[in-house]
Amino acid sequence: MNPATALATVLVDELLRCGMTEAVLAPGSRSAPLALALHEASGAGRVRLHVRIDERSASFLALGMAKRSGRPVALVCTSGTAAANFHPAVIEAHESHVPLIVLTADRPPELRDTGANQTIDQVKIYGTAARWSCEIGVPENRPGMVAYWRSLVSRAWGLALAPDPGPVHLNAAFREPLIPDGDATWCEPLDGDATGAWTKVRAATPGSVLHVPPTRRGVLVVGDGATNVKRYVAAASMAGWPVLAEPNGNARYGDHALSSHHFLLGVPEFVERHRPEVVVTLGKPGLSRPLLSLLRRAEEHVVLSPDLTRWPDPVRSATQVAQDVEIPVVSGDDSWLKSWRSADLAAAAAVDAVLDAIPEVSEPRLARDLVAGLPGGSLLFTAASMPIRDLDQVMRPRRGIRVMANRGASGIDGLVSTAIGAALVHSGRAYALLGDLAFLHDQNGLILGPDDRRPDLAIIVVNNEGGGIFSLLPQAALRDPFERVFGTPHRVDLEHIAAAHRIPYRRLEAAADLPKAIAGEGLRIVEARTDRDANAVLHAEMRKAAHEAVRALLTR
Repeated sequence: MNPATALATVLVDELLRCGMTEAVLAPGSRSAPLALALHEASGAGRVRLHVRIDERSASFLALGMAKRSGRPVALVCTSGTAAANFHPAVIEAHESHVPLIVLTADRPPELRDTGANQTIDQVKIYGTAARWSCEIGVPENRPGMVAYWRSLVSRAWGLALAPDPGPVHLNAAFREPLIPDGDATWCEPLDGDATGAWTKVRAATPGSVLHVPPTRRGVLVVGDGATNVKRYVAAASMAGWPVLAEPNGNARYGDHALSSHHFLLGVPEFVERHRPEVVVTLGKPGLSRPLLSLLRRAEEHVVLSPDLTRWPDPVRSATQVAQDVEIPVVSGDDSWLKSWRSADLAAAAAVDAVLDAIPEVSEPRLARDLVAGLPGGSLLFTAASMPIRDLDQVMRPRRGIRVMANRGASGIDGLVSTAIGAALVHSGRAYALLGDLAFLHDQNGLILGPDDRRPDLAIIVVNNEGGGIFSLLPQAALRDPFERVFGTPHRVDLEHIAAAHRIPYRRLEAAADLPKAIAGEGLRIVEARTDRDANAVLHAEMRKAAHEAVRALLTR
């Protein structure tokens, strides 16, 4: 099956699984894959297909059906001005709150802006009239495409209905061949399953609560931006579930919180024995690839999101999305939780032994000791790259602190300024853990006027002479270009920067000296110098020790 046919087949099938009963087609060449998929579905009695030669008439026909039924109607056309002719009906659907799924076929990117026939700019062509617009991208025969396409359609269907019904726009770029040729096999099954839509979106009705299937074999995952954390952590604890919380999810506390899930989920034997029946996700996870792999394998993955127009599902595995979730208490033994906790303690002990054996300053030990030693009521702001990942791997559960990071877009921009801003409104002590590049990127954040209030903030800068996280990525194997284009050494003297701004400066010489180095009040800078190559080796040793400890536990 060629890519164009595969994409069209999946798009139409997922719309049907979501509940589509009516589709309107304006014929054309580039939309042939969609037209053929709809024709096949119509012949099988799965959808009523309506064909109109005039796109404007087709669009208002779909509007009328959707307006009367209250259900989304699919509206399909070819590329070029055909899509533009849908615009009046899309505007009317927007103003009248009528759900439409507008599918416009398009030329692939290499034909755009070249004078190619019947090719215009269709990306977000309907502007603010569309509740949501998405450029699907040219289909490719590689794993993961089916999950992407099906979750995309589920999202479009949900957004057309809630919280404010209206039109959504999917722009599908097709390369030739546009008709089935039967020459290629697809690398993964195109089918969904028998349970309906890939992701079921719970409409935003007052008081609506999704009841999670009762089970002891559940997991609560907490990522960045999570809300009502205490409530759901308490519910998960009552249900006997482990809590896998990223540091900035601020749920890593209590007996059910784990600290070494990154390492546990990297052991295939552990993963095979600990397949959860339900995973509930709060906030946006994304620090650990093993954790994201767990979400892919979940039988039921419930995403809790206060905004049903946007929900975090980076691996396209959500089976249900809701604004509120009830986690039921289930009777039974606690062997599931005990197994997770035993492995977590074993891995944490192994990692601690590796870190404690080195008296010099290291990045993961600095992260572990810093968060453990902060006074109650403290704020810890971390850079979005390596520091937050170090915390994720070594931070032990504790109460009484708040961890923040700019993980919305995970940029390096403005971190000094963000930390100062947070510290100025925080009622307790504040600390920031930044890498050298993040610190240098926002040096101007240290410029404070004589009448501006100074924050009580200790900025701890891990100076490894460049981009430390790249030493842990595949780019590190490219030894010749690595330093120049990834490592980016800078040779900047941070003590001189502190002096230029008249900010107190200290150098952290040994790991055990951390409490003394960060002591004090007001705005101050602490530099911790590390080596990028040594840091990469240390992370490998931590991973090896943790994995060996978990495997040893599993073989007892």
